[in-house]
Amino acid sequence: MNDLHASLLGSPPTLSVGVMSADLLHLGDAIDEVASAGVRLAHVDVIDGVFCPGLSAGAPFVAAVARSAVPDVHLMVADPLAAAEEHVAAGAGVVTFHLEATRHPHRVLQSLAGRGVVRGVALNPGTPVASLEPLLDELELVLLLAVNPGWGGQSHIETTPRRLEQVRALAGSRPVAVGIDGGVTKANIGRIAALEPDLIVAGSAVFSGDGPASAARELLDEIDRAHGGGNGGEHA
Repeated sequence: MNDLHASLLGSPPTLSVGVMSADLLHLGDAIDEVASAGVRLAHVDVIDGVFCPGLSAGAPFVAAVARSAVPDVHLMVADPLAAAEEHVAAGAGVVTFHLEATRHPHRVLQSLAGRGVVRGVALNPGTPVASLEPLLDELELVLLLAVNPGWGGQSHIETTPRRLEQVRALAGSRPVAVGIDGGVTKANIGRIAALEPDLIVAGSAVFSGDGPASAARELLDEIDRAHGGGNGGEHA
């Protein structure tokens, strides 16, 4: 277990900020602002337009992010085995790929073993949690999507709490962190944090307001309130 994996298993939940929602022309400044609020993880959605609609950044973008934050790379691509290596080389601290994207998820996890990254598997809302069972001894993170990937403007899917509990029950005593990604807002992050996931991903909630630093602090404060206010200010 590396230090980042250990930190994800702490309490309260770690906030990972989705930087693809930022003003990309001023990305460095945006990352510096959220870092000033105590956020270390920068969530990067890597979308190939095949696995789901849309196109986004790749390994060079992740390398740029790595200069200022720990890249939390979410591979929304049709060939995660090929993509995983280049994103580790670019400086990713977390690499998460979709179970639905490959016939060989175990092989992808094996390729990431011993590379110093947190190995994650993401599940779309319609994928049964039980499909994770053969992989649980090879992964460190399960990322539950609370929206369908690739379509904007969706609301947080309300079956997510039940799925979170299913992952916990399936993992048992294994040190598997569980994250929630999608539809996270200032209005619902406290309720989501009260479910006690290990990781919460928020993007537009940070970058659609007056300033990323103040928005990130608001989200972190809501997370702390959901956990009795005892975090001490460092979120990572």
